[in-house]
Amino acid sequence: MPTSTDHGEIPQAITLVVRRTINASPERLFDAWTEPVQLRHWWGPPGVACTAAEVDLKVGGRYRIGNQFPDGTIVWISGQFEHIERPKLLVYSWSLGTQQKGAERLTVAFEARDVGTEVIVTHERIGDIASSEGHEKGWAGCLEGLRRYLQTGPARGF
Repeated sequence: MPTSTDHGEIPQAITLVVRRTINASPERLFDAWTEPVQLRHWWGPPGVACTAAEVDLKVGGRYRIGNQFPDGTIVWISGQFEHIERPKLLVYSWSLGTQQKGAERLTVAFEARDVGTEVIVTHERIGDIASSEGHEKGWAGCLEGLRRYLQTGPARGF
């Protein structure tokens, strides 16, 4: 939990880890995570639609994802790739909306298991508990959407 100090230091950020085993190969999951056409089919928790996805998959490349909420509001998620190890690992910065300072960091690992691949999302530098709880629900919804997409195919009509 972030705490204040008497010396005006920056509060400690929160790290969140969400895991899900999905019946697909690491290669298939990596592609679904990094190809814009596929991202638009599964990205977002229930009630949130991915309206756009742009991915320049290279170290230093940028990405941008549009999340449309039920009230019509669109929130953009954007950042820059820091490390790419296909099909095992992605590390990138994560900023919501116009957030510029203190970008969060996301690490997504794809680890082969006997019954598929464990997707491990590590979301770092979260500023407060409310944001952490929101991210946890969001990641659970995204991973369920990814599982469903790979099991049944596109469901969002894009």
